[in-house]
Amino acid sequence: MNKIAFAIAVLLFLNRGVFGQSSNSYGLEILTSLEEYRQTVALDSNKRFVRIVDYLPNVIMDIKYAGKENVFYTQLYPREIAICRLPVAKALAEVQKELNEQNLGLKIYDGYRPYSITVKMFEILPDTVYMGLPWQGSKHNRGIALDLTLVDLETGQELKMPTPFDALVYASHPEFMKLPEVAIRNRELLKGTMKKHGFTVDPVEWWHYNYIDNRVYELLDISIDELEKSILKN
Repeated sequence: MNKIAFAIAVLLFLNRGVFGQSSNSYGLEILTSLEEYRQTVALDSNKRFVRIVDYLPNVIMDIKYAGKENVFYTQLYPREIAICRLPVAKALAEVQKELNEQNLGLKIYDGYRPYSITVKMFEILPDTVYMGLPWQGSKHNRGIALDLTLVDLETGQELKMPTPFDALVYASHPEFMKLPEVAIRNRELLKGTMKKHGFTVDPVEWWHYNYIDNRVYELLDISIDELEKSILKN
């Protein structure tokens, strides 16, 4: 492809979004195939998905939606997989490095989540405060959100936090203060360390962190299995 043809292709991409991308019933543009995803990566390699375990070797995985012990009582993922965009993984590795110096580490509950799973979650539990909203999409669907907590490296045990994961109560809000001192201290340590490395906490879930970046990361509805296979091939 010559320079003029390439420039035209880029302009078409920017004006129309990803080739083949179409709006759903809510008017959201969502990538639904690996080819569409690869086209975005070709234009910006930072949009590449990676496996979290490849960047955080001693991270603990507890992917709640890979089993039925979750707020939905439903297995939503085929197995324990956690992936995210490349800049997110790099920033998370810096968080882990700093925590390791305090004999602490991270436990991951969730990373990238296909859009259709967000829709299914809302169908099961149609809550507009704690659930990802189908008419907006979730930052999990963009690969820039993580659900996580702190663990003691020696024991592997979770540190005391305000609530369990996915507790739909006021105590889950990251500014809620009517809690044991140790839970507040651990929550604030997590918040402070994550913020230092480019993350912001969700306003109603102490465990949910979004990566802050000036890039626009597309919504995806590609299975985690497919994306992981694509990662392993590269």
